[in-house]
Amino acid sequence: MPIARHGQLRSPGAVGQLLKLIGIAMAVVLVSGIGVATFVVGGMLNTVSANAVQLDHQKELPPDIAAYKGGFDILLTGVDTCEPKYAALFGQRCSGKDAGGTLNDVTMLVHVSSEPRRVTVVSFPRDLMIPIPSCTDANNRTYSAMSKQQLNVAYEHGGEKGGLNCVAKTVSSLVGGEDIEFAAKVTFGGVIEITDAIGGVDVCLANPIKDRFTGLDMAAGDHTIQGLQALQFLRTRHGVGDGSDLGRISNQQQYMSSLVRKLVSGQVLGNVGTMLRLADTGLNNLETSTSLANPMTIAQIALAVKDVPFQDFVFVQYPTMYDPADPNRVIPDKRNAKILWDAITANSQLQITHENNSNDGVVVKDPGPETPADPATPTTSPTDAPTGTPTDAPTDVTQLPSAIKGTSAAQVTCSNGNVRR
Repeated sequence: MPIARHGQLRSPGAVGQLLKLIGIAMAVVLVSGIGVATFVVGGMLNTVSANAVQLDHQKELPPDIAAYKGGFDILLTGVDTCEPKYAALFGQRCSGKDAGGTLNDVTMLVHVSSEPRRVTVVSFPRDLMIPIPSCTDANNRTYSAMSKQQLNVAYEHGGEKGGLNCVAKTVSSLVGGEDIEFAAKVTFGGVIEITDAIGGVDVCLANPIKDRFTGLDMAAGDHTIQGLQALQFLRTRHGVGDGSDLGRISNQQQYMSSLVRKLVSGQVLGNVGTMLRLADTGLNNLETSTSLANPMTIAQIALAVKDVPFQDFVFVQYPTMYDPADPNRVIPDKRNAKILWDAITANSQLQITHENNSNDGVVVKDPGPETPADPATPTTSPTDAPTGTPTDAPTDVTQLPSAIKGTSAAQVTCSNGNVRR
């Protein structure tokens, strides 16, 4: 399949920008609170508040987050809880020797900068070997710190009602003590219900995927996935790129972008019934920090990022290197991680220089030949540029090292299935 390096999308409006902010299923969960809060805030707010978790060292936030000048962070976590309704879909994870416990399979930190607003979504590999701090559960039981463990054990290490806070503490420590103002968690069962509520998500495959571990079997081309297939697509690791968790992260980011494109279309946001169903489904599968339990706060976050253009929504993988003690695990690439976080802290526009190859989980989709402009159509002047689209090239640009993988929301990617047939 031919690929190009410049498959670009135009930036959407205010609601669409929030959707770009919240990854995977959380995009649906959080934005639905904005779209239908007037109708459903009563019962749903009670549901979310009852499950809210207090983050350690939570600072008092300004009344209007849209005016927040220091930048803020949102932790998003997807967990593999063996919910009775869906346990059969997880195979041995919920019935074999690995049954029991809850792992944070997906861990992302969304950083929203100060002016000019930019949004960076940093995905952390589940197999990342790092220190896990001591964590306290809802019953004030403290679990001792661990010097080196996989990141995905942090949620379980936090104990009852302390898992989300423990993941936040772990990630905060990893990125140099960065304050995390907001956090939210969703189950994979919740991902299934949310995907079904919007009628599926469109994805594309540059090559076929056949993964016996998740049961996913898909031909190359365009597909609309929902239900079990959506879960299999998000969980597949052996089916894309080099079969690593790093390839899976890229594949999940393709799902996020496609999910956003559907949400901002009239198919979802223009259908009140679908939005109500989405809000009910989402908020009933959501655990948040107490700081994120108010739909008005979510609406303010949307306002804070409403003019961010697609090229300033950047998805990156936290830089890693293979663990000398175990080639199946990774450890932080501290040098490149510092470059990344220094650029984020300086509020630079991030440019990805990594060129995708056969080991990566996605390829950049060829946008096809451009349609020649109609000579009778007036040329758009710079003053007619769409909202959020800069008319001058930014001067504060940081080209990230090629070791840092990622993409901007302006690019369209397709799964790089590792079956060649």
